[in-house]
Amino acid sequence: MNGPFVVLSGACGTELERRGAPTPLPLWSAAALLEAPDLVREVHRDYVRAGADVVTANTFRTIRRTLARAGLATTPRDLVATAVRLAREGIRDAGTDRPVRVAGSVAPLEDCFRPDLVPGEGDLAREHRERADDLVASGADLALVETMNTVREAVAALRACAAAGLPAAVSFTCGEGPRLPSGEALAEAVRAVRPLGPLSIGVNCCTTAVATAGVEVVRREAPDVPAMAYANGVGVPDDAAGWRFVAGHGASREAYRDAVRRWIALGARWIGGCCGTTPDYVADVRGLVDRAAATRPR
Repeated sequence: MNGPFVVLSGACGTELERRGAPTPLPLWSAAALLEAPDLVREVHRDYVRAGADVVTANTFRTIRRTLARAGLATTPRDLVATAVRLAREGIRDAGTDRPVRVAGSVAPLEDCFRPDLVPGEGDLAREHRERADDLVASGADLALVETMNTVREAVAALRACAAAGLPAAVSFTCGEGPRLPSGEALAEAVRAVRPLGPLSIGVNCCTTAVATAGVEVVRREAPDVPAMAYANGVGVPDDAAGWRFVAGHGASREAYRDAVRRWIALGARWIGGCCGTTPDYVADVRGLVDRAAATRPR
C-alpha cells in the first residue's frame, strides 16, 4: 500500500451481470452474495490474477435500508461477513504471493446519482457507523467510501470509519466541471475531506475524461494525499438491470489505457476500474503502472 502505485480491482456488479449472475434492483450486486456466491468468489480471484493490490468486497448494497426494501430478513452484518469472506477466498484461490488487501465498499445510503435523497445528518452518522462496525467485525482491511454524490455524506462516512478505527479512502462521482451530482465542485469536496486523513482521494463511476479532470483537481487541492481514479468502461446504466453492455458506448480497453497513461502522468497513484470494466482492464492497468514504476527516478 506504500508502493509507488496501488492497483484497485475493477467492477463487481457489472462483472457479475456479464457472467450471468442476477443483479436485480434494489439489491444490485448484493443479490449474488445469496444466489451466486461461487461467482462472486471467481470475480475476486480473477481480479487478483489480473494484478489487483486491493480487492473491493461486494458490500455496495448490504445496508439495512436496502435489505428492508428488498424484503430480506438477512442482517447487514451477516451479509457483509459473507462478502468479505468471499473476497478473502478469491485472493486465496488466485494463488499469488503478493499481499492483497480487502476493501469494504461504502456507497451512498440511497441512490448514487440522487443527492436529493441523501438522509439527514443523524441517519448518516448512525447508518454509516453501523456499516463501518460491520466491516471491522468482518475483518476488512480498509473502507472504500465511493461514488459519493454530496460532500456531507462523504464526510459522514469518513468520520464513521475513523470512529470505528477503519482506514478509509474516499471517491466522488462527478460530471463535467468537475462537479458532484449535488452541484458542489470537486475542489470543494476535496478540501472538505482532506483534514479527515483519507488514504486516498479520487473520482469514480464517471467517464475517463471526467476522471482525468478529477485527478488534476485532487493533485492541486491535496498534493500530499494519493490521487485515485477508476472510471467506467463499456456500457450504459440501466434502470432495470443496473447496467447494460453496449458496444460503442463508454471506454474501450484501448481508450481506457490511454486514460490511465494520462492519470499516471498527472500523478495518480491509486488506479482501477468501475462499471463496465473487467479483469482485462485491470491487467492493462497493472502493466502500465509497473512500467511507470520501473522508470521512476530512484
